[in-house]
Amino acid sequence: MLEQAEGWFRRWFVKVWKARGGGFYALGFAATFIYLEVTTVAGEFVESASLMAFVTEQLIEFVFRFAIDTIRNMVMSFIWPVYWIEWQPPFGAIALGVGYVVFAKYIKQPITDWMFPDGEPVDEKQSGKDDSSNEGA
Repeated sequence: MLEQAEGWFRRWFVKVWKARGGGFYALGFAATFIYLEVTTVAGEFVESASLMAFVTEQLIEFVFRFAIDTIRNMVMSFIWPVYWIEWQPPFGAIALGVGYVVFAKYIKQPITDWMFPDGEPVDEKQSGKDDSSNEGA
């Protein structure tokens, strides 16, 4: 079951990674979204009277409130750099800059290796355009 969960998480993370450009912004978006989702669920659990009440409330309200919270969390994740910059001026902006440098130097390659153990796949559309432009020359 753990392998299945890792596979699901990896597929989700790869989609986010590719959609957000595969860089520091993509990592920040994914980390912010996960953080907001976990804090939302934890907040719901703390507000519940018991575990059974939590499960019952989540089953009943999932479609409405939790889905809306997820959309809100996704929108907030798009602007994650703003949270860093506003965190403690000017230290938030400095932390964002340092985070980018550390990411580029130490973090991006291990994440890429984890997502694509056989090497990063080549985009077929990109390779098709390159081949057709070489044929005419």
